[in-house]
Amino acid sequence: MTLRNIFIVITAVVFLSNSLSGKEPQADFVFPQRLNRITCGSCSKQDLPQPIWQAIIASEPDLFIYMGDNIYGDSEDLNVLAAKWEKQKSQPGYTALREQCSVIGTWDDHDYGKNDAGIEYPQKAGSQQLFLDFLDEPDNSLRRTREGVYASYLYGPAGQQVHIILLDTRYFRTPLKKIMDQSPTAEGHSGPYGPTDDPDANMLGDAQWKWLEEQLKVPAQLRLIVSSIQVLPLEQRYEKWENLPTERARLLKLIEKTNSDGVVFMSGDRHAAEFSKLERDNQYPLLEMTSSSLNAPRKYQNELNSFRYGLMYNEVNFGKILIDWKAETPSAVFSICDIEGREMLQVPVAIPSL
Repeated sequence: MTLRNIFIVITAVVFLSNSLSGKEPQADFVFPQRLNRITCGSCSKQDLPQPIWQAIIASEPDLFIYMGDNIYGDSEDLNVLAAKWEKQKSQPGYTALREQCSVIGTWDDHDYGKNDAGIEYPQKAGSQQLFLDFLDEPDNSLRRTREGVYASYLYGPAGQQVHIILLDTRYFRTPLKKIMDQSPTAEGHSGPYGPTDDPDANMLGDAQWKWLEEQLKVPAQLRLIVSSIQVLPLEQRYEKWENLPTERARLLKLIEKTNSDGVVFMSGDRHAAEFSKLERDNQYPLLEMTSSSLNAPRKYQNELNSFRYGLMYNEVNFGKILIDWKAETPSAVFSICDIEGREMLQVPVAIPSL
């Protein structure tokens, strides 16, 4: 039995156990496996070569997290989407990765079905099932029974727990405000969208917001919140949480309200990589690692980001998190790695400081 098949069986068993226990708060899926090496990535075009999988495999991850635009489906025809998912799944490098470690993930607009789409996309229910087929989710998985692909995973024994929260920023998101900023690209803030003043704007939907509040109360030492679009940056005018500013503020306030420890954001979408850092009064700073793209970088990316921590990296990349639980002060090193697996950007974090 492959590691992937073992993961599927355990997922079904754990889900049933959690459902019967009635314990709250709790993650959707709980595993005793301690995570020491996590990799992640986004934006993989299924029609292009994907040599980066070799470097990801060589890093010997315990887990890979797909963070969105896992294919470029862009269709309302579910047969077209299904064929593109199958093409990605049969990529030799990705096939080899699936034999080595577990894979979890969320989606973004292109694998959801339409560029920049949200609640209005008509095939979202069918598209959700195709996405879960790609991830080999069991027929009885919780992820198949509720609207949206959001889910949470808790790994490791007490005191060494990593809580991964996968958000769905598509299924419930209300329309964006179009502004079509035509300022020169060199200025770093051109793009089609701006902050909306719509009081009813919503990113996650009521059910997901309620779920997220409970998840933020789950005890864990390191909590990775995966959002397909960037959370912290303000200036770039493409998709980001700040396009719905009341929702971004709601998210940050919810983390504060729940006294949630260990939070680090992870995102994709931008076809470039960077770290962002938000300092907070009397609280630990919030870090965000943006990793994109696995095989389709923009090569040149000039975007303003007042929260940028370090530099941008504009080539093919993947994200890597190395966790040292045995150190006197447990730590996690967040890295952006190139096509050869070399660390190009890096931020070390002392886990107890979060």
